[in-house]
Amino acid sequence: MTTVSENTETEDENSQISLDSKFVITTTSAPQFIKSEVLPTRKFTGEGLKFDSMSSYIWTDEDNEEMLQNTGQDEPKGEAHSDRPSWANKIEYLLAQVAFSMGLSTVWRFPYLCFHNGGGSFLIIYIILLFLVGVPLLLLEMAAGQRMRQGSIGVWKIISPWIGGVGYTSLMVCFIVGLYYSVLVAWSVFYLGQSFQSPLPWALCPLLRNSSHFDSECMRTTPTIYFWYRHVLKATDEIEIDGPPVLHLSVSLFVAWSIICISMVKGLRFTAKMLYVSVFLPYVVLFCLLIRSLMLKGSQFGVKHLLAAKLPALYSVEVWRRTGSQLFVSMGSGFGSFTAISSYIPRTNNCVMDAFAVALLNLMTSVTATVFVFAIMGHLATEKNEKCFLKNAERVTNLVDTGVLSPEFRFPDSLYQHLSTIYPTWFSNLPEQVMEGPGVAIVAFTDIISLFSGFTFFWAIIIFIFLMSMGLSTMIGILQGIITPLQDTFSSLQKHTKLFKVSVCVLMFLGSLIFVKPSGSYYMNLLDDYWVSLPLFFILILENMAMAWIYGARRFLADLIITLGRPIPAIYRWLWCFVSPFVLLLLFVSTLIRLYVKTITYLAWNSTTSSEVIRNYPSWAKVLLVVFIVITILPTLAYFLYTLFNMAVSGSMTHSKATDTFKPEAKGDSPKPYPWLHMRQHLKEIGKLDN
Repeated sequence: MTTVSENTETEDENSQISLDSKFVITTTSAPQFIKSEVLPTRKFTGEGLKFDSMSSYIWTDEDNEEMLQNTGQDEPKGEAHSDRPSWANKIEYLLAQVAFSMGLSTVWRFPYLCFHNGGGSFLIIYIILLFLVGVPLLLLEMAAGQRMRQGSIGVWKIISPWIGGVGYTSLMVCFIVGLYYSVLVAWSVFYLGQSFQSPLPWALCPLLRNSSHFDSECMRTTPTIYFWYRHVLKATDEIEIDGPPVLHLSVSLFVAWSIICISMVKGLRFTAKMLYVSVFLPYVVLFCLLIRSLMLKGSQFGVKHLLAAKLPALYSVEVWRRTGSQLFVSMGSGFGSFTAISSYIPRTNNCVMDAFAVALLNLMTSVTATVFVFAIMGHLATEKNEKCFLKNAERVTNLVDTGVLSPEFRFPDSLYQHLSTIYPTWFSNLPEQVMEGPGVAIVAFTDIISLFSGFTFFWAIIIFIFLMSMGLSTMIGILQGIITPLQDTFSSLQKHTKLFKVSVCVLMFLGSLIFVKPSGSYYMNLLDDYWVSLPLFFILILENMAMAWIYGARRFLADLIITLGRPIPAIYRWLWCFVSPFVLLLLFVSTLIRLYVKTITYLAWNSTTSSEVIRNYPSWAKVLLVVFIVITILPTLAYFLYTLFNMAVSGSMTHSKATDTFKPEAKGDSPKPYPWLHMRQHLKEIGKLDN
């Protein structure tokens, strides 16, 4: 705690305290003792240094309450004027945060991982990681963006120049993920366009040209899978076989990027109005699908299997790694989008409750989608086993009728009324190898549509509008993570905002064309399965360590308490300092080991056998993977060297970057800092004067 006494005076309404006095009494808080010294301030007069009047050492909730009582009167009553745009209200802001975190991965990746990683055990691990690591890191990103009113680049430059490049790394991740994520939206757009016809084109196998016979390749598989690989993707048998971008997917991609570009150019107001539809509509549709799926025969068996926890999965490092990867990819931590979206909300906004709300809604969406998928799987498996049972019963009846078996082997008629109870282990009959990758959502929903009686084309339209809305919402958040930090860092881009946004969208559209080539889906799987989690873990580790150990977790928590004007549980300090770094390091190391040890593979289409086969990625694909990892991590290392070089040239760090790390840089329209910003290194210099 730093207290200024003896002839000090208040300079303005923000209670900024100058060191004009003859003496300064400094009191340094510690866990067990308080030490006071009287020091001259001749070296610091005229420097305009400002000190807060509260402790940055938060240990218990009682300390929080005491701090609020002592410093509540110093809180500025209003926000400094700023030309920065802002959300019209709290609802629009929350919709933007929820829309970004509610991505398509909650629909396809979460149920897939839950099925292959212990069912209920996966849910238990996910919930543990969500509240011990996910929520604290989400709060960290929201609070940093909200407090400093800047994107990811500016925020981390202010907090610690040494890791200032982590914002550029987040931007690179957003850019690359945005390239292939937009293709998922394009798939939904294409399927939506194909849904306005009856029968649906993926419901039946096509006829051969000038023939009444069905396509033999389709007859060897299901119509939905055939339509996906041969008509939508026009997939090649190997990643090495290539071709030009598929025309209909290129058109769908252009439509998707046009919608994204228009929403970005129109600004926050238009985006907010769009979010009312793109957020609420998916929840309504998902809830309707859940109710309809639970009404299907045998759905209860799927739900029971989901809730059954497998104990070995709880002790599996690989299951924990997959769960952690899904947590951060699904929620969006590390992309910088939460920081960018939060920079448009007033500083006094209760970001603690926002972090919990976004995390719980993300969990609810994932669990709802998983229950829906497992209910459908239970129905399909029940139908399959009942058909098998009826076939076996027919054979036994024929053997009884022919005298091969005695009449006592005849099945009683009552069994036909309760066929679903005949095979209690029905789920074990499901195939171990199922379709992988982002396309699972598309193919799974086309299969589900066929289960709904009545107007199948109506259900198809509703479902693909649902998928398209979820994809567009996430893409808008990704674009915010790119455009906002660039405009905050390079003020010249703010002069031609619309031109800049259009240029970014055009550039990313051209880059996305790589993924609509016949082999494009294999490149998507390479990035989504093996690349994206590693840079995210790297980003989150640096962000966590910078805030917890460089800036100081207790100091950050103290700033939040005064900014929000309400107490915050002190447990966040322990989570930021110990739990989160430990878990993130384990996830990062285990991911590296997996990439080094495991052979990277992809699921490819074999047109000869009309089946999916596992193939190994070629050596050049492994090199490409390493290149993507390097180019995303390189900005952080380059900026560290740049800072080190400047320090060596200048001899010392500047005051605004080395000591007042929570103070926004005085650029352009950046808001003025609040008076409670800490300056530890100057306190250390003051302490040295007494020696």
